Amino acid sequence: MTLRATTSQTVGPFFDIGLRRLCCADLTGPGVSGERIAIEGRVLDGDGIPVPDAVLEIWQANAYGKYAHPEDTQAKPIEPAFKGYGRIATDEQGRFRIITIKPGPVPGPRGSMQAPHLEVAVFMRGLLKRLVTRIYFPDAACHANDPVLALVDPERRPTLIAKATPGDAGRLNWDVILQGPEETVFFDC
Repeated sequence: MTLRATTSQTVGPFFDIGLRRLCCADLTGPGVSGERIAIEGRVLDGDGIPVPDAVLEIWQANAYGKYAHPEDTQAKPIEPAFKGYGRIATDEQGRFRIITIKPGPVPGPRGSMQAPHLEVAVFMRGLLKRLVTRIYFPDAACHANDPVLALVDPERRPTLIAKATPGDAGRLNWDVILQGPEETVFFDC
């Protein structure tokens, strides 16, 4: 008798095969308002080994802080060329790259405002449930008032904040670390 997992007992590695045609790494479009940025990083397991077949899904507001969703009823401009949603697969070295714009602040609970951020869902083999996290932007004065960041231990908050790339203002770096002392903060949603 063998104790090997069968395909009914694990997830993947089917993401690259089944989702490649649905990938969209550039969320921008012609004439979209806002500061264009590239976010680059890697997905790493608990031993620091790159995960070559993960998929990241991004959802975000536009530069005015409005989501491209019917439930966002704010009186802010909608930009038809801005999707606000993307899907990115990692390469053989666990790397990914997203082209987007810096979103505006969005409403939070009890009338608060959330700092500009991107919602991120991580899918990969072996996970039966997606991991949910956020990407915040460096040097944001509004981090102190963000109700979600306030829930995170101050020592762990840096795992949610992208780092500026020296000499390239339009490029940020942010890694997803799945386990260990530098593990990215994941939210139970």
